[in-house]
Amino acid sequence: MSEAPNALRHVVDAQTLEMLVCPLTKTRLTLSADKTELISVAARLAFPIQKGVPLLSLDEARVVEPEELRKQSHPPSS
Repeated sequence: MSEAPNALRHVVDAQTLEMLVCPLTKTRLTLSADKTELISVAARLAFPIQKGVPLLSLDEARVVEPEELRKQSHPPSS
């Protein structure tokens, strides 16, 4: 095995991500590049993912600056 068994338990699967929406705007969420947050572009909020569980509470969200949103939607090519 290349990954630790516990690491696999904390991954949010793609089907689950497709069903989740922003609790404020009810729009689709985008997985951050580092896969630690779900981003609501419409609300400019980032919701953390802890141990594979998205925390979709407005109290848990952080504000995302416009520049960070641009980087999320257009990552630099390598």
